[in-house]
Amino acid sequence: MIKVNLKGSIKEYEAGTTIAEIAQSIGAGLYKAACVGKINGELADLRTPVTEDCEVEILTFDSDDGKKAYWHTCSHIMAQAVKHLFPETVFGIGPAIENGFFYDFDLPRSITPEDLEKIEAEMKKIIKQNLPLERFELSPEEAKALMEKDGQKYKVELIEEHSGKGEKISLYRQGDFTDLCAGPHLMSTGSVKAVKLTNCTGAYWRADAKNKMLQRIYGIAFPKASELDEYLVRLEEAKKRDHRRLGKELDLFAIMDEGPGFPFFFPKGMILRNQLLDFWRGVHRKWNYEEISTPIILNEELWHRSGHWDHYKENMYFTKIDGEDYAIKPMNCPGGMLAYKRKLWSYRDLPLRVAELGLVHRHELSGALHGLMRVRCFTQDDAHIFMTEDQIESEVAGVIKLIDSVYKVFGFKYHVELSTCPEDFIGSEEMRVMSENILKKVLTDQGMDFVINPGDGAFYGPKIDFHLEDSIGRTWQCGTIQLDYQMPERFDLTYTGADGQKHRPVMIHRVVFGSIERFIGILTEHYAGAFPLWLAPVQVKILPISEKQHAYAKQVYDRLTEAGIRAEIDLDNEKIGYKIRSAQMQKIPYMAVVGAKEAESETISVRSRKEGDLGAVSYPDFLKKLEEEVAEKRA
Repeated sequence: MIKVNLKGSIKEYEAGTTIAEIAQSIGAGLYKAACVGKINGELADLRTPVTEDCEVEILTFDSDDGKKAYWHTCSHIMAQAVKHLFPETVFGIGPAIENGFFYDFDLPRSITPEDLEKIEAEMKKIIKQNLPLERFELSPEEAKALMEKDGQKYKVELIEEHSGKGEKISLYRQGDFTDLCAGPHLMSTGSVKAVKLTNCTGAYWRADAKNKMLQRIYGIAFPKASELDEYLVRLEEAKKRDHRRLGKELDLFAIMDEGPGFPFFFPKGMILRNQLLDFWRGVHRKWNYEEISTPIILNEELWHRSGHWDHYKENMYFTKIDGEDYAIKPMNCPGGMLAYKRKLWSYRDLPLRVAELGLVHRHELSGALHGLMRVRCFTQDDAHIFMTEDQIESEVAGVIKLIDSVYKVFGFKYHVELSTCPEDFIGSEEMRVMSENILKKVLTDQGMDFVINPGDGAFYGPKIDFHLEDSIGRTWQCGTIQLDYQMPERFDLTYTGADGQKHRPVMIHRVVFGSIERFIGILTEHYAGAFPLWLAPVQVKILPISEKQHAYAKQVYDRLTEAGIRAEIDLDNEKIGYKIRSAQMQKIPYMAVVGAKEAESETISVRSRKEGDLGAVSYPDFLKKLEEEVAEKRA
């Protein structure tokens, strides 16, 4: 017998009992809901036998790992359905993703919307059959022979990559469909309850433009039909909020065919952008940061020294100057190192907080580009903090407070992840453990809930990531705090300690917005283009009822603009109803309607985007209301 710890409750089972059987012993409800398990904190398929005393967790769809297993199973069901409808299909890969799943297919013709409906219907038949998913292993030679027999050349390619390692190849079978897969999966296809295919796009095999373009089908699924319905409503809402559409409609920004991945900002978009940057600068002045600017193009040698060459060169752009090789910077850090080295520093100067709004360029595949969310050039709101070792905890805590204060202004909730060092971490094992433990301690001391994101840190250190939740429940990774002992070593950064000797500083890399462009895209969708007053490119639209009120309307306009309010005046020869609708379409926070009555009494009839008709008010009262709302940065 073995002892199994289940959430603090110790139970005994026969050695070899599977996680699924343990779930079943606890209750039929848990067994039906179970998606995946963990043994001593390590993810494990439900079919995994428990062979020694251990701690077991049983995860449902409510957990991230449970969702991944659920959606991964759905991708296999979709692949089986496609095989039934298109027997000559050659399969690529089919993982779970952040919101659902996809599978890549090499098909004889393009998929149509009607095909998606047929595939979805076939998936529902497979789900109804409640086929068990069976895991088995083959040698690389056996697995290769199986896939060659079925004409699965992409699977053969994947097997050949593992054949030299001598590892067994794991596969999953459900009915007449077998796929290479490490798992984990649900116990049967019948565990899936509500599924919907959402889109079909092109995708190069292995994301390489040199390879063949495959067809990628996306889908989503939930344990309850009501959850799927809610998701589809959110999806429709997301389409209405698409920043690419709103950017065009509100004349804020655009991506032109002549510059894919390189955004254009128009006058109203620049107002929005500059309001954000002014806010950013004000916050950083309050927290005692100094601002610098470093060059966009720097010598290639610098990127070898920093380590970015070995870890990032595929994403960099290069040029030649005077016969020498230069790189267009993909991040600001190495320039920040050079700025630090310009002079000698004392321990009395530390911590040194240096901020930079630096334009960076990164090569992204054309298929990955997405409006302002994924671009090839963007402004990173970087900062680097140089400090002594005994200042690390207080400085990390300070950055957490700074980031929290900024996100609250926009009404964002967020959750935090601690991303540990990746396999290609360039420091020692001792340094890795120490760095990760420092960040864990700070988060714990600050009373913050966080989850561990294994291996997703930077090559030079672990990081704390902030994931924002927008107004319709989507999450966006924006802020980050990275702890780095390696860059100061590589650039031989020093300061003079109290003992008169040279010492090595430690540094923090951190961003709040992440990318100004991406943050504007997120805000556009978060607010559905209806920006709060302090951010709105046009804060007040003055609407004279007839030409007779044009002179008074211009007086109101002049007084507002002199007071620093961003106003426009609509002098078109249109009815007032049309003018109001036009201002509403432009999502302007306030409309100042002026007719004969208002001109005579020197008042303004105010309409609020949020509150509706506010009635007639005096100019001083209206201005006071605007100034208070701007000063308080009401969301």
